[in-house]
Amino acid sequence: MSRGWLIVFAKAPREGLVKTRMSPPLTLVQAAALYDAMLGDVLLASARFAEALDLEPVLAFHPPDAVPEMLARTPASFRLQAQRGLGLADRMANAFAEASAAGAPFALLRGSDSPALDFAQVEAATLHLTAGCDVVFTPDGGGGYAMVGQRGAVSRLFEVPMSTHDMLDRTLAVASDLALRVENTPRTFDLDVIEDLASLDTLSAERASDLCPRTVGLISEMRKSGVL
Repeated sequence: MSRGWLIVFAKAPREGLVKTRMSPPLTLVQAAALYDAMLGDVLLASARFAEALDLEPVLAFHPPDAVPEMLARTPASFRLQAQRGLGLADRMANAFAEASAAGAPFALLRGSDSPALDFAQVEAATLHLTAGCDVVFTPDGGGGYAMVGQRGAVSRLFEVPMSTHDMLDRTLAVASDLALRVENTPRTFDLDVIEDLASLDTLSAERASDLCPRTVGLISEMRKSGVL
């Protein structure tokens, strides 16, 4: 059995379903293409991280009818499973419950909006959890987190308003109430709105090439063509 699960939480890169907050200036078609590039980078990087850390890579996708298009985009090492639940909080809680039920000692869940999340952050989270930490977060720049890990499945962690500027603070308060041992890794950034794309410019050419070449390449093309 692997040491744990590395779950990539993702949506099918369909027009009107993803990155709608970037439209305008992007069209919905362009926004979907950008997300498709991000997802490709995240899946390839996560496959490498999982192999190096003896984790089982899992793609938790939405909506459930997206099996063919997600299979076509996903490295062969991944287990695919549809997200279950009415909202984001339920789907995240259920992903951890499924990992725990399958016997995984712990699980890490990362979003598909953070292509700069790197091996060191995943490794640090893994080390915290194997050392007995209950919960670990990788904060993002908007008050939330790009990755969360748990030993077991504490659904109450997700009973807070999602996608708010104080989501992480609220979640930490819940963890404190439950007397959970919490650690954080160094922060990263999500790409949620068009202004967030500037964060990619802070990456070195080497890191960008390693972690998110498709994303950076597509943004460069959009800038050259005047879309951005």
